[in-house]
Amino acid sequence: MSQQTELQEKAKELLADKTADVVIGYGIVETNIAAPVFITDAKETHRLIWNDQCTANLTVYLTRAEVKKLGKAAVVCKGCDARTIAVLIAENQLTPEDTVVIGVECNGVKQNGQMQDKCLSCDVHLPPNCNIIIRNTEQNDTPPQNSAAERYVKVERIMMLPPKERFEYWQKELSRCVKCYACRQNCPLCYCNICVADKNRPVRIDTSSTLKGNLAWNILRAFHLAGRCVGCSSCASACPANIDLDILNLCLTKAAEEKFNYRSGYDPKVLPPIGSFSPDDSENFIR
Repeated sequence: MSQQTELQEKAKELLADKTADVVIGYGIVETNIAAPVFITDAKETHRLIWNDQCTANLTVYLTRAEVKKLGKAAVVCKGCDARTIAVLIAENQLTPEDTVVIGVECNGVKQNGQMQDKCLSCDVHLPPNCNIIIRNTEQNDTPPQNSAAERYVKVERIMMLPPKERFEYWQKELSRCVKCYACRQNCPLCYCNICVADKNRPVRIDTSSTLKGNLAWNILRAFHLAGRCVGCSSCASACPANIDLDILNLCLTKAAEEKFNYRSGYDPKVLPPIGSFSPDDSENFIR
């Protein structure tokens, strides 16, 4: 049985026995692109698909009020997506009883015909902390587990530059930002009811698309995701200016791993470093 067929069968069972009220998955809508679909009828589960075009992190919908009104959700997750669930539980945005997590073994997804960078260094092909796991029975070998050096190769290339050149690189990259906030809207861990970028009494961040405002917005958002980002690349995928936002997030992910021995999304009982304190924390970064 293919992964897609098994996914459809599992979703049908969940809806038929009322274990879930809605299944959030991937389907073909009006184009040939895999898009989010919300299935509430067991007779409609044939609409669900699974292939290497299923790029979106569907957990972004779990904190949306309009989706919560549909009832208990079952959500289809790749490895990086499933890690998001653990962070949301740790931060009290979900409880384990809120959601049925359908993990689908993933060997990488493509965007514009190319394997996404995150997939080339992925080490969570099999999603963690799932209620249901759908294995890829067609593969003969388990995909390789990548080392930290492989995960952070993009960061190292930037960090090797002298500080002046590094800053010039980011000025050039972020000057293209149009302040559309697609990165925020597509991120499952940007769930604040009112974003600091939208506050106007007083204005915290320059709302116009200037270099000063662009730097403030993107750096602030990266810090808010420090030690929380799961590397799903939803922000970079949504960016109309093709800014490689992954590198910003990876810089802080690398710091959390090195300074606090922490990688987000593996244990829902452990808070990210940015939201917790331990007397055992390393303090060698304090000047």
